[in-house]
Amino acid sequence: MTKAEIDDFLQRSKLNLRLGTVDEKDEPMIHPVWYYYVNDKIYIETSKHSKKANNIRRKNIVYFSVDNETMPYKGAKGKGIAKIIEDVKTTTPIAEKIMVKYTGSLDNTVAKQLMDAVKSGASIIIELTPEYYSTWDFSKRG
Repeated sequence: MTKAEIDDFLQRSKLNLRLGTVDEKDEPMIHPVWYYYVNDKIYIETSKHSKKANNIRRKNIVYFSVDNETMPYKGAKGKGIAKIIEDVKTTTPIAEKIMVKYTGSLDNTVAKQLMDAVKSGASIIIELTPEYYSTWDFSKRG
């Protein structure tokens, strides 16, 4: 995929992103998460004390993958640097975009519960800056 195609795929997709981190035993972990992609950054909302957040605090190099499971297969994966954002003024508008993307509105029970955690400081945003992508798009095969 071209850079423009990657941007379009990550912006439009409502698939979960699989986030790979390394735990305190140096063992890999996979975390399926909701995400929001804009300006070459991937944003993920999570509990301040989640396993993924704690893993990133120790080692901020992560891997990620977003891919569909039906033909024609299409996806993007890569490696990136993760940063924890805790400032509620910064995390709230990003988390709102994630909630709208996956739940359709901020007026449903799930979005309200998650946004309450963000606004109280119990949840944080992980900002992922991809260093490279590996992509595939089987719809381009002839």
